Amino acid sequence: MSKIQVLDQVTIDKIAAGEVVERPASVVKELVENAIDAKAAAVTVEVKEGGISFMRIADNGCGIDREDVPGAFLRHSTSKIRNAEDLEHISSLGFRGEALSSIAAVSQVELITKTPEDSFGTRYMISGGKEEGMEDIGAPDGTTFLVRQLFYNVPARRKFLKTAMTEAGHVSDLMTRMALSHPHISFQFINNGQSKLHTSGNGNLRDVIYHIYGREIAANLINVTYEKNGIRITGYIGAPLISRGNRNFETYFINGRYVKSSIIYKAIEDAYKDFTMQHKYPFTVLHIEVVGEDVDVNVHPTKMEVRFHNQQMVYNSIYEAVDQALHEKELIPEVTIDVPKAVPKAQVKPEPVARSKEVIQPEVNRSAKVQPEKASGERDLDYFMEQMKKRVMSYHQQNSSAEVKGKSEIFKPQVQVDRVKEAAASYRAKQSPEQMTLFDGKLLDKEKRANYKIIGQVFDTYWLVEFDNSLYIIDQHAAHERVLYEKTLKEMKTREFTSQMISPPVILNLTMQEAQLLRAYMDQFTRIGFEFEEFGQDSYAVRSVPANLFSIAKKELLMEMIDSLSEEVHRRQSSELLDEKIASMSCKAAVKGNMRLSAQEVDALIGELLKLDNPYHCPHGRPTIISMSKRELEKKFKRIV
Repeated sequence: MSKIQVLDQVTIDKIAAGEVVERPASVVKELVENAIDAKAAAVTVEVKEGGISFMRIADNGCGIDREDVPGAFLRHSTSKIRNAEDLEHISSLGFRGEALSSIAAVSQVELITKTPEDSFGTRYMISGGKEEGMEDIGAPDGTTFLVRQLFYNVPARRKFLKTAMTEAGHVSDLMTRMALSHPHISFQFINNGQSKLHTSGNGNLRDVIYHIYGREIAANLINVTYEKNGIRITGYIGAPLISRGNRNFETYFINGRYVKSSIIYKAIEDAYKDFTMQHKYPFTVLHIEVVGEDVDVNVHPTKMEVRFHNQQMVYNSIYEAVDQALHEKELIPEVTIDVPKAVPKAQVKPEPVARSKEVIQPEVNRSAKVQPEKASGERDLDYFMEQMKKRVMSYHQQNSSAEVKGKSEIFKPQVQVDRVKEAAASYRAKQSPEQMTLFDGKLLDKEKRANYKIIGQVFDTYWLVEFDNSLYIIDQHAAHERVLYEKTLKEMKTREFTSQMISPPVILNLTMQEAQLLRAYMDQFTRIGFEFEEFGQDSYAVRSVPANLFSIAKKELLMEMIDSLSEEVHRRQSSELLDEKIASMSCKAAVKGNMRLSAQEVDALIGELLKLDNPYHCPHGRPTIISMSKRELEKKFKRIV
């Protein structure tokens, strides 16, 4: 390894802004990159309390010469480059020579290093930028950094650190990227004495993916091999079947360096455009090799932003590589059906809900007024809500596509204001306060419910209801979403939820980050009726789910919940906001449009809707009910002026 030296002022001036240590993950990133540059075959990272109190980064690389140790902690001292010309073809991960000085300035650092040529190692201690001693010590070949009490002398910066769990999550996410970027290196990550990651270092990228993400993702990988115009792309992309709800699973490297680039993810997602649903993102692990002169990594201190000499060529190459891989493989999903084992008749127990499956729906006169609820023993609201759940389950088995768009696309405040004004005007024109009773849950009772008449269903989506000289149009999907949303929120606050057991249980194979996220928010999940059981490292068995979510795909729903929560991991959220986020996912269980319901079922739905505090809009902002007065209809038909 080259000797460490301080760069000249001309080179320093051309280097991007100085290194800033933001959190423990920043320290780990710089020291692990130094280990990779030192040709290490094995790297171990251990943290305690998220790395705030203790970090250990050990490697078996070439080590640091004894005479170079003090100089390594000076600003702009490095062995990676010599002059400004070297910036144009950087091959190492580090090059600025500022990492060690920045780390030593805000923590207590102990360095133990030894080169293969030396008979003994060197132990060097520095705290707050002040040298505390250097001595000989017995040590193996390589370098070990012990970093203690991060930001002990900068309390203003320390108070902005997140919880230990969150900081550990950042470190584990970093170690995941490092392992994927260099499969030929064995990486081990230890958090509070527990090994969370340990790769073999055999150079097989697929094995690393399997170890990190589990069997399901590893079984649905598509190999990518592409080389054109001086750009070489290798790695794996996921089949559309394993697309996720955020970009956390889009991983790509430029010359072995983990980066984030809008050009790259745009090319990937454009190639997947015809293969994935809206608001779904593909799984990718791509290694992109570009000539050093065609890419600039000296843009930001974190070295995660890059600039390309020819952006269009990079876009075209990545798009072509991904598109080519997707079209080379047959992407027809294979459906497997678990055949139940034969059970002796003596052991067969009757199912308590089997009777309801055979109940034949009676014919209902949709033009007749709905009568008040019957006495106990007859069909009630709960019965029809149960029937609706069964219809939803049947629908989801045939069609898993989401119908509701994102709130940002659907919710248009001005349109909503105009509709409210229009409805209010019709109410005033009527000059009858009783027409508002349809929306006033406090005034509703069985007698008033008997006064509206269900006319029928149009387009298998909208229900027409006549009430007090007005015609009301109800969107069954939006209405059912609102009912489920408020019901879930209420259950979370009052803990009056009903759980439904699952047999056999659903097994979730999570990544380290996902498992930490689930453990962090376990209380919120259990509060609404989920029951989890540890099933090996970072795996959980789902024993029960909320009764109102039983009808939909449990595994897909839970993974979507976790993906949604992962976007908030960097922000401190109140439990109320988190409750709302989880409750909004219950909308997945709502009855869809283009799905026929009986008059009894919609009567039950309307009865539930009108009991709510806000029956007017679904959780995404769409209206559930619109109205037209008799007067407006007569004006449209020119019966009155």
